Amino acid sequence: MKLMELPKNNFKKNLINGVHQLGIWNSISGNSVPELLATCGFDWVLIDTEHAPVETVEIQSSLQSIAAYENVSAVVRPAANDPILIKRILDMGALTLLLPYIQSAQEAADAVSSVTYGPNGLRGMAGMTRATRYGSVENYFKRASEEICLLVQVETMEAIEQIEAIALTRGVDGVFIGPADLSASMGYPGEINHPKVVKVIMDAISKLKSLKMPSGILTLDFDSANRYISAGTTFTAVGVDMVLLAESTRNLRKQFT
Repeated sequence: MKLMELPKNNFKKNLINGVHQLGIWNSISGNSVPELLATCGFDWVLIDTEHAPVETVEIQSSLQSIAAYENVSAVVRPAANDPILIKRILDMGALTLLLPYIQSAQEAADAVSSVTYGPNGLRGMAGMTRATRYGSVENYFKRASEEICLLVQVETMEAIEQIEAIALTRGVDGVFIGPADLSASMGYPGEINHPKVVKVIMDAISKLKSLKMPSGILTLDFDSANRYISAGTTFTAVGVDMVLLAESTRNLRKQFT
């Protein structure tokens, strides 16, 4: 049997090279919507299983749908920083993970361990998985970390205060700022454009830039997106499928009185 090369992670390559990547959020279950999103010109599509009714078992079919489009990367957000969930999602062939609610360098280190095989980590080994192309990738277990990309999400003031230690954790590839939960932790729930919230976000982006750590964010506001991109984010999500569907449907209805 002819062995296959290790699948390449263009998202990680672009992060390393400082290329800005524009993304969109997939929160609608099934494989049709992520495939549709992959045709829309974005650099990455995030499959969300934390806040969306998307179950872990659905991820593989979504990954397969997105994989049909060569210039689009799939990112998966597990429901939690949990080694069992992470192991399953990586075995399904996910190359980039966004782990929610990382509060400290220790939690970041735990995440790194979860995506890494022994002896340096605790990711369990299984050969007959989509990640190994069903046993066809040469030296997968020795080389998997070359292409796996770990993004960690900071979304409270506690995490912001630890952002340098989190960012400097060996094995972390990018830090994502979560504006909604951050606004709540600051006492301004839902006010993601409150001046004090914006200042904390801008300071965090600046700090990460000084550390040469790629930063990311999700914002549905056009002006905010441009502000954060100009400040230095390198992976920026600007839309959520469910929101876009609701807005366009409501706008259509308004045209008929």
